[in-house]
Amino acid sequence: MTISTSRWIEPALVAALCLSCAPAAPAAEPDPATRLDLLARAYPETIARIGEGLIHFRDGGAPLAVDDGRSKSHAEAVAEGDVEDSLSQLYAAGACEAAPGVDHDPGRIRSDALMKRLYGGSARAVEEALVRVDWFGGTVRVTKRQGAASALGRVRDALAGRPDLRRYLAPSAGTFNWRRVAGQPNLSVHSFGAAIDLNTAFADYWIWSGGKPGRVPEYRNKYPMAIVEAFERQGFIWGGRWYHYDTMHFEYRPELIAIGAAAGVSACGQQGSE
Repeated sequence: MTISTSRWIEPALVAALCLSCAPAAPAAEPDPATRLDLLARAYPETIARIGEGLIHFRDGGAPLAVDDGRSKSHAEAVAEGDVEDSLSQLYAAGACEAAPGVDHDPGRIRSDALMKRLYGGSARAVEEALVRVDWFGGTVRVTKRQGAASALGRVRDALAGRPDLRRYLAPSAGTFNWRRVAGQPNLSVHSFGAAIDLNTAFADYWIWSGGKPGRVPEYRNKYPMAIVEAFERQGFIWGGRWYHYDTMHFEYRPELIAIGAAAGVSACGQQGSE
């Protein structure tokens, strides 16, 4: 089936994703309890509550520990992150572009265990929740879980009136693909049907640019920020905000948008001007 969406969003989701809710000046950085509260609010379909270091799920399955008790380097956190690690870096959204600092990869650190509980523990389980979303002359398969497909539909609607942007958006380089991150042991968000890659003709990816572990080529990007802003307003983060950049890549991570807003961080504030 093909998803068609309206611009109506549930009030709870608006509160979780609201970019304009961030104060003009940076607020205090959210403490771990606040970050976990925003995580739970972002995924009410699956997370019942978080308390005493455990995430409790609505399906009654075994709780998941927030912290695995291990101290990790950045590279180790990317490869084997727990939930606490996944929330550790602040994602600064906004209409401005700024080169990320060294190893600032908010969202690139993920908990495979949590992603499997949110979207499915196997390719078959994920595929059961995939739906087709119209995408600029074609369709893409995206998970309906956690509202991801509906959110992508709203991104499409927001950009539909910009024919000048269509060449960047389509053809899509892919959505669902059960696979590991290149050179890493952890699963890509594409495995869960919650990510989309845009037209590769405009893509810059740190590995394609000759990067290797410990060596990341100079940041570059060809995608207009109007596209980035439209995605971020619906809960997607952009791989172009990573030090290990992947500019064609967007993934649905509403908790990181909400945590950044609560912290008062802004891509425009970091850069200082548009």
